[in-house]
Amino acid sequence: MIRYSLAFFAGIVAVQQFGRLPNSLEWFGIVTLGLLACVRRHYAVLSLLLGLAWACAFGAWRLAQQLPDRYQNAEVEIEGYIASLPQIQEQRTGFDFVVTAAADGVPQKIRLSWYSPESLPAAGQSWRFHVKLRKPHGRFNPGGFDYEAWLFSNRIGATGYVKNKPPPQRIAGTASLGRYLALCRGLIADKIAAALPGSPQLGVLQALTIGTQSAVSQSQWQVFRITGVVHLIVISGSHIGLVAGWVYLAMRRIWAWSGLLRISPPRAAAAVAWLSALFYAALAGFSPPTERAVVMLGVVLAAIAWQRNPAPGQVLVWALLAVVISDPLAVLSAGFWLSFAAVALLLYVSAGRLARLGYWRELAAAQWASLIGLAPLLVLFFQQVSLIAPLANWLAVPLIGLAVVPLALLAVAMLSVWPALASLLFQLADTPLQVLWWLLERLAGLPLAQLSLPPPTGYALPLAAIGVLLALAPRGFPGRYLSPLLLIPLCFPPVAKPKPGEFWLTLLDVGQGLAAVVQTAEHVLLFDTGAKYSEFNDMGESVVLPYLRWRGISRVDALVVSHGDNDHAGGADSVLAELPVAALFSSAAAWAERKDGSYCRAGREWVWDGVRFRTLAPPQPAFEKENDNSCVLQVLAAGQSALLTGDIEQAAERWLVAAYGGELSSRLLLAPHHGSKTSSTPLFLDAVKPDWVLIPAGYANRFGFPHNQVVQRYRRIPAAVMNTAEHGAIEVFGNGQPPLAERQRRRRYWHAD
Repeated sequence: MIRYSLAFFAGIVAVQQFGRLPNSLEWFGIVTLGLLACVRRHYAVLSLLLGLAWACAFGAWRLAQQLPDRYQNAEVEIEGYIASLPQIQEQRTGFDFVVTAAADGVPQKIRLSWYSPESLPAAGQSWRFHVKLRKPHGRFNPGGFDYEAWLFSNRIGATGYVKNKPPPQRIAGTASLGRYLALCRGLIADKIAAALPGSPQLGVLQALTIGTQSAVSQSQWQVFRITGVVHLIVISGSHIGLVAGWVYLAMRRIWAWSGLLRISPPRAAAAVAWLSALFYAALAGFSPPTERAVVMLGVVLAAIAWQRNPAPGQVLVWALLAVVISDPLAVLSAGFWLSFAAVALLLYVSAGRLARLGYWRELAAAQWASLIGLAPLLVLFFQQVSLIAPLANWLAVPLIGLAVVPLALLAVAMLSVWPALASLLFQLADTPLQVLWWLLERLAGLPLAQLSLPPPTGYALPLAAIGVLLALAPRGFPGRYLSPLLLIPLCFPPVAKPKPGEFWLTLLDVGQGLAAVVQTAEHVLLFDTGAKYSEFNDMGESVVLPYLRWRGISRVDALVVSHGDNDHAGGADSVLAELPVAALFSSAAAWAERKDGSYCRAGREWVWDGVRFRTLAPPQPAFEKENDNSCVLQVLAAGQSALLTGDIEQAAERWLVAAYGGELSSRLLLAPHHGSKTSSTPLFLDAVKPDWVLIPAGYANRFGFPHNQVVQRYRRIPAAVMNTAEHGAIEVFGNGQPPLAERQRRRRYWHAD
């Protein structure tokens, strides 16, 4: 049974690597092979094919729920309710919206932005909107988060924004369980905010009770990541298991005391515990991780209720099978792999032991097993491992599990019964959180609290898995001493670098903004860092740093902030806070006058590893417009050249042609000002003569960049044109190779064309 279940699971995983779903002929082949396997009694092969077929059918069903082509960028009238807690970011408010009335084909669940609403919307409110919708589309970067996969697995079929004309209207909502739960979540969030005004841990407490993470600051997330306690802050299997465990123990005792023994106490307790877990998952908005935890818990409680005593490994496989049958897309989540791996590790280190350790020693052993055992997956998914995690979790697990979560959930239960007591309980739950935060901040500040590694090679992962099993085996296990040797490829992977005398250039996909990385054999230059949208979201944290970690880059030799516009400079603070930066250049005083900073001026030159860097602009005296004062950098190597232009416009372009003439000639041109009509003049393009023009622009951006006239100018040079909005990150390597598009390299069947 286990063998067949794992074969079915392998089929599910395989489909998520497909660039497209099978056509009719390929479906015929799958069915034919399945029938042949059944006749020949190759049931493992049959299970594999059944997994393939189920995942393909499920994926096709989900794709059919996405926005049809006829509604792309079209205005549509919809009615429905706000299904999530709105996230407020300056002038923008974002939320998930469940559609109850709309034209045929509009997805049931969409993600909307509302710019400058007259009054703040709230969870559970029903509205009539005129919206402009588009198909799910996300940024594509090496080592970056796959937003389109997240939308797809969360059943969100379109994104868009609310139009303020005609004005949105509040309407009387129809009764539904989803709307009622959204109203409850909004009410609880407001009550917590009222009980803890000004508390820095308000967002954490809301995350632990109702699963919303919008109020957790970026600095808090950074501390939680470094200390390895993120899993304790989001509602996950551990929290749901804790709630179910408390309810099960209490209910079993109460049921036995009541004398109602027609239903056995374990069976009654298991049913009530599962319903409690279901309610807790509902409070968290039925996110995929909570749904997965409820399914897993249901398998375990069912075994208890029917007095079965299967092996722990068998229960784990049953839970795995139940999860992927209910939702094959669960395997797209890193949390899926980490949660099942964590449970498997705990079973491995505890099974067959002759003696039980004390609570604290067991907890320490579990944290040590998690650090060693999950390290390969953490390096694979995030390129980071917290070395301080065992100690941090040893302190945080009992504090959150035995104090904060029980107090917070008891307060939620008291909200409608005894509001004053609920407020007091929220304040009591806040106290241990304040203590924990004080401890975590100091742990995060320790040297080597976190280790960053490039993604492992194909052979490093299986070797590391064997090394982990040997390291966690009981004392005296044969070959245990070999475990450190097997972990060497994971800890010291080969890092690809340019050869001396050549450079690599990567134009990152940061939406409407610019961030580019130039790498030589031993040096790294970062040219701009994308935008900052709020305290909780900037491109330096979400795009630039993950890419640098993915490349194995641990320091930046030069950071160039071309000018002060947010879409170029917004992410710089995040980069400066996390990585050592040797030199900072900018044309904007706010950056040039910082420590280790200097002004970007025409005439500065240097050579790294045989590659020449020339700062061509701005001149002195400077131009009147800030855009024209953008730093312009030319990178030159044997057979390679690139011109990085920031947001320069016509005045700066005329000056550059007059000052440098034919010296501007470059094989690669980063399009000035994202391809606007006010830049890329014919005179400038004739001087540069690029073979390739790379355009950093946001998908369907409100400025209409790149302008069609400008694109036609590029093609008349002639030059090949690539746009980050269409191609994702664009990587250019040496030796005359054409640029590579990340969207093509990593394409899966759910990705937009």
